[in-house]
Amino acid sequence: MNIRKLILQGEGTTLDFKKTINNYEKIAKSLVAFANNKGGQLLIGVADDGTIKGVKSEEEEKYMITRSAHQFCKPAIEPEFEEIYIDSKLVLVAKIPQSDTKPHYALDENKKWWVYFRVNDKSILASKIIVDVLKKENTHSGQLITYTEQEQKLLKYLDQEGRITLKQFSKLTKISNQKAQRILVSFILADLIQPHSSEKEEYFTMTTPK
Repeated sequence: MNIRKLILQGEGTTLDFKKTINNYEKIAKSLVAFANNKGGQLLIGVADDGTIKGVKSEEEEKYMITRSAHQFCKPAIEPEFEEIYIDSKLVLVAKIPQSDTKPHYALDENKKWWVYFRVNDKSILASKIIVDVLKKENTHSGQLITYTEQEQKLLKYLDQEGRITLKQFSKLTKISNQKAQRILVSFILADLIQPHSSEKEEYFTMTTPK
């Protein structure tokens, strides 16, 4: 593994830097966010700006990550570790695979379980739509879609405006948020639209052709 090249990429959807591990709840949030998305790697001993600080005790860091993965994540997560020395400094790499038992929940400081999802370089709280997609993702199989009037309006709106929120879609089609949510979930699973989330809002766009 070329750790310097990896660090130069910067934090993103599949990469997170941690100077040290000192909080079970915070690390659980990162672990489930990776597992619920495409998987990822935690580089422990690396500061947010990419400076290599090294870890003092890899065994202590491993213990905290493993305990968090087993006791603060539900279902439990199994990280894999790799130790890499750079300029006599040790960087601990924790690899989190993409899960096939989504969604994973993380326990917070108030003893409540929440689903997190990785978006760019942030582990954000998953919306109800994302949670629903994660639940159905592993059992979803391709199906022929016959577009209803509401679904045709959704596609036309996206073609013209480029993006839409759940609230806008519900208002556009005069259907309940719950029904609008079900349609959006089915379209995400069919890879027709893709969600975009931030801590402020969630919106949907047409899937970019590959």
